[in-house]
Amino acid sequence: MRSTGEYDEHARARWVDEPPKRAAPHGRTPFERDRARLVHSAALRRLAAKTQVVGPQTDDFVRNRLTHTLEVAQVARDLGRTLGCDPDIVETAALAHDLGHPPFGHNGERALDEVSAACGGFEGNAQTLRILTRLEAKTFGPAGRSVGLNLTRATLDASTKYPWPRGGAHDPHGSHADGTLRAVKKFGVYDDDLPVFDWLREGVEDRRRCVEAQVMDLADDVAYSVHDLEDGIVSGKIELAWLTDAGERADVWATVRDWYLPDVVDDEMDAAMRLLQEMVTWPRTPYDGSRRALASLKDLTSALIGLFCTQVRDATIEKYGDRPPDPLRRRRGGPARDRDRGRRPQGGGRALRDARRRPGRGAAPPAGGGHRAGRAAADAGPRVADAGVPGRLRGRGQRRGPAAGGRGPGRLAHRRLRRRLARPARLTRVHSPLPRRCCPPGRHVDSPPWQG
Repeated sequence: MRSTGEYDEHARARWVDEPPKRAAPHGRTPFERDRARLVHSAALRRLAAKTQVVGPQTDDFVRNRLTHTLEVAQVARDLGRTLGCDPDIVETAALAHDLGHPPFGHNGERALDEVSAACGGFEGNAQTLRILTRLEAKTFGPAGRSVGLNLTRATLDASTKYPWPRGGAHDPHGSHADGTLRAVKKFGVYDDDLPVFDWLREGVEDRRRCVEAQVMDLADDVAYSVHDLEDGIVSGKIELAWLTDAGERADVWATVRDWYLPDVVDDEMDAAMRLLQEMVTWPRTPYDGSRRALASLKDLTSALIGLFCTQVRDATIEKYGDRPPDPLRRRRGGPARDRDRGRRPQGGGRALRDARRRPGRGAAPPAGGGHRAGRAAADAGPRVADAGVPGRLRGRGQRRGPAAGGRGPGRLAHRRLRRRLARPARLTRVHSPLPRRCCPPGRHVDSPPWQG
């Protein structure tokens, strides 16, 4: 599924205006800049010392908050792309989703809420917004106050899991995924952060979440559910064989009703369990710690993530159609980048580079000049591959070929090409610099092997 529009200026706006950066040959989008800012932030690095299920110093296999965050980001990016979201927005929201959560999980959150009750309390998601918009040092406003990473409106909205203040939160009920009772009200903004919250939610009705935030939330649920199972099996705390015993299953189903689905009956869960056990990747032997058993377990986690995400995608398309309408999401998502669709960018990097060559070093600059005119000329003219020689190997001042009024590549270019084909291939480029018909024997493939 692909969306047809683009994220508008409202979605790309920042809390504090910033001067435009110098346009690079392949300049980044505002949402790519958001992602880069978060990846390089101190708040993200601090997640490495926070626990997930088992303490980070107890084993070199189990996950901590940082590794969990990276896995959520990967799941969210792929799922968001299939639903028409900008992949960078969804990935950045996923990278940010745990920034405000303290060590010691929900117990730590409850303790902080108790000691800070006199000044408004504590909530991990509200703390995430404060980190993004104030505490993480990156940008300052005209009044000299920090505005944090100064992310775009679309990215901040996607990072807001609970878009309401403490006063609008419901009383806690039920249990967390780790079994602890919910004791802290869930909200997404402290009262003294309402100005930036009102700005990022401008034009949104009530408590509705944009689809990017929903994808981030679902990716979190999928990742921790599957990976906590994997960690439990590897650490010896869970054995899948337990589920073959009717008594053990009954205890698990009782927990499911207590924590998640109070109305579900045993027959429904037994049927769901049978579907999982019929998967090709479901382990048939107990986990023994061997490499083969670890590989089998990894195949299971991959298949489970794919199964859950595919079901959500298919159910969404079935309900809303190929292009979700406004009730599902507020922001119109731009087409996914070519690299996210596994396709080569239209026009090709070589053609665009050649179109921007300086006068006297290849084809003449297009009339009107500028990036857009150069790209249009590159797309309209013959491809570099039509001449049979990569653009970077053509002689200085040489024309593109007969279509440009010349006689094609010269002997020097051919010698350079032959020397290049004689060298071993280097896996250092996203796209091969050679046209398909120039590939060496045995390397005639649809896509470079390092792309999977």
